[in-house]
Amino acid sequence: MSRPVAQSPSRQVPAPPTQVSMTVRAAIGVADVARIAAAVIRAEHATGAAMSITFVGPARMRTLNREHLGKDRATDVIAFALSRPPVPPSPRPTVVGDIYICPAAAAQNARRFGTTVRDETRRLVVHGVLHVLGYEHPDTGD
Repeated sequence: MSRPVAQSPSRQVPAPPTQVSMTVRAAIGVADVARIAAAVIRAEHATGAAMSITFVGPARMRTLNREHLGKDRATDVIAFALSRPPVPPSPRPTVVGDIYICPAAAAQNARRFGTTVRDETRRLVVHGVLHVLGYEHPDTGD
């Protein structure tokens, strides 16, 4: 769990609950994942958000993608919002969700995009959190 963002003592916001588990090795540690997720949640003013982030292998990611999204292939990140943000968004929506990240796919992406696996993994954490908070890809609706 990460520390709250530095603010005046009377306005300090506690870190949102983020549970991180790794069934496979990832390029960043649990504390970094929780810190990144908390920063995105705070930046989006979703102080009531709670998430779990799980790192899985390609076979598990393919199974999740096939069973839940109908796509029979591994992917880099899948996010499930267990509650949806209110429409229109309120200043402090309460959102709960699960995020799955595949480090093997992150490594492939890093090579393709010319970046480090660490940076690509960070990007996938941000990407997953934003999906749980209600953001979608504008061109595909994914």
